[in-house]
Amino acid sequence: MTDLFERPTAMAGFKGQVLMTGDPGYDEARRVFNGMFDRRPERIMRCSDTFDVIAAVNTARQLGLPLSVYGGGHGVTGSAVVDGGICIDLRRLDQISVDPEARTVKVAAGATWGAVDAATQEHGLAVTGGRVSSTGVGGLALGSGSGWLERKLGFTCDNLVSAKVVTAAGKLVLADKRVNPDLFWGLRGGGGNFGIVTEFTFSLHEVGPIVLGGMLMYPAWAARDLVRFWRDFMTTAPDEVGSAVAFITAPPIDAVPEPVRGQPVVGVIVCYAGPVEEGREVLAPLLEFGPPAVNLVQPMPYVAVQQLIDDGNPKGMRNYWNADFLADLPDEAIDTLVAHGTRPVSPLSQVILVAGGGALARVPEEATAFGQRTAPWNLHMLSMWPDPAADEANIAHTRAMSAAMRPWATGRVYLNFIGDEGPGRVEAAYGPEKYSQLQQLKQVWDPDNVFCHNQNVAPRGIPVQPGP
Repeated sequence: MTDLFERPTAMAGFKGQVLMTGDPGYDEARRVFNGMFDRRPERIMRCSDTFDVIAAVNTARQLGLPLSVYGGGHGVTGSAVVDGGICIDLRRLDQISVDPEARTVKVAAGATWGAVDAATQEHGLAVTGGRVSSTGVGGLALGSGSGWLERKLGFTCDNLVSAKVVTAAGKLVLADKRVNPDLFWGLRGGGGNFGIVTEFTFSLHEVGPIVLGGMLMYPAWAARDLVRFWRDFMTTAPDEVGSAVAFITAPPIDAVPEPVRGQPVVGVIVCYAGPVEEGREVLAPLLEFGPPAVNLVQPMPYVAVQQLIDDGNPKGMRNYWNADFLADLPDEAIDTLVAHGTRPVSPLSQVILVAGGGALARVPEEATAFGQRTAPWNLHMLSMWPDPAADEANIAHTRAMSAAMRPWATGRVYLNFIGDEGPGRVEAAYGPEKYSQLQQLKQVWDPDNVFCHNQNVAPRGIPVQPGP
């Protein structure tokens, strides 16, 4: 291991803010995206710099308390906060520095993707980022990082150049292709299992600032024909086309005809990561299918594409998610998906089918910890509702849909898209060979499983901790 530097680790050296029960701001600070979780940390340590992160890790170890890491708080498991433990809050570490000549960006761990997109787009540059702008950089990148640019640029983790990491031993280390390459491999898809990344450096690419993007909207009765057409279109689409089918409820906005508002509809979201006029030609068959009841596809800022589904993902709703990579999408699978997706229990719920391929599949499987690159389809089922009394009905709906789609699933999953489904699901996500490699890596970097409040990979010989 290569240490960058060390510093005295006593709690007295902590310069940030500590919040405990009853303190002003404590309840707001512990809120996460998923309103199903109401966890109460023993203390929230709001870090002001990397030294504070080191002090917080060592404090947790010295007191024998579990720890969690709050970056964006967007994870559906609510793992950013832990009952009776120490929440290491990174949200004040939100600095972003773009080097347009080198085409890189340094991002502190508490930044959100909306802020990164805004900073990089000032120079006409981008890296694959989250589809909801409030998503935290750390959780997305470490979980691999799916986004609208992935077919052109790869996952977020494929663009990671280096990372500064606070280890379980309270040391700050660098990880890149030359320094601690084993850790660098594990950070790219292995989640927060090996330490707390306080700074990411990503490579950037020319995108925007204006792209052809937006959403097409069709009535639910057209879903079967639409999804079949979209499937065939995406099978041969160039890498520049990022797209998904979304089963949603039509929002009450001016662009949606009055009779359609509040009704189940099927949307097609597109983002063309290339010249606008070229995009018009490539997307023409898709834009002309139907035609759509609502066509919101137009030249727009890339940052606007990145905010397309923000309003449909408000913080504080109750969420239950499931997901699967699909090996195939035959007509029977589409019929099954349509039958479930067009009958949501809650008008806030969504089903998103993302097209894979492109740059994702050209990265060798062994290059990163991420467990599935070649699946052509990524299915994300999100139930979302406000009332606790509706928990049972919404959860049952999502589980039934997941079970119905299982015949076409690969057995792997994008872990950022699921809740706590136990250690077997985590192992299956990576596959036995990679999971074994991750366990060995865990033994080196976190042998006591300090970082366990996540989709956990436990060291060999240590039982997997209960879920987040």
